[in-house]
Amino acid sequence: MTETELVAACLQNNRVAQRTLYDRYKRAMYTLAYRLTGDFDDANDVLQDAFLDIFRKLETYRAEATLGAWIKTIVVRKAYQKLQKPKQWELIEEITEDSMIDWGSAIDAEYLEKAIQSLPEGFRMVFILIEVEGYSHKETAEILGISEGTSKSQLFHAKKKLRGILNY
Repeated sequence: MTETELVAACLQNNRVAQRTLYDRYKRAMYTLAYRLTGDFDDANDVLQDAFLDIFRKLETYRAEATLGAWIKTIVVRKAYQKLQKPKQWELIEEITEDSMIDWGSAIDAEYLEKAIQSLPEGFRMVFILIEVEGYSHKETAEILGISEGTSKSQLFHAKKKLRGILNY
């Protein structure tokens, strides 16, 4: 079933199509939610809230991006809302250095995942959105409701902190 057919069937309240849509995206979206929240229970809450919104707002999907990208945006926003509380975003006017980190080959995925999860919330969210999910600073800033400069600052400091955690 194509994305277009799947969306059309879901809009007609076809429960099999709705289950298919959920099954098609649940694993990737749960992984994203967990990476952003750092908590299994919060990730489950985010996934549930996101899919409720997805099915409620499916008629607003315009196919300007892939269905997966549209769903991912909803999951990211729900995760951010879940974590919404007074945060201290470190403001720096402009970061000119956007260096790549050479992690070498000695890091295993589980160790790296734990290091990322240990980052402060603002650092972690920006790092995951940009370095893992591939969003730009502009897109990240829009999703999180921060400036591009803050996004760059958070990424810079996230990388710096990761280097310290990983002894690089």
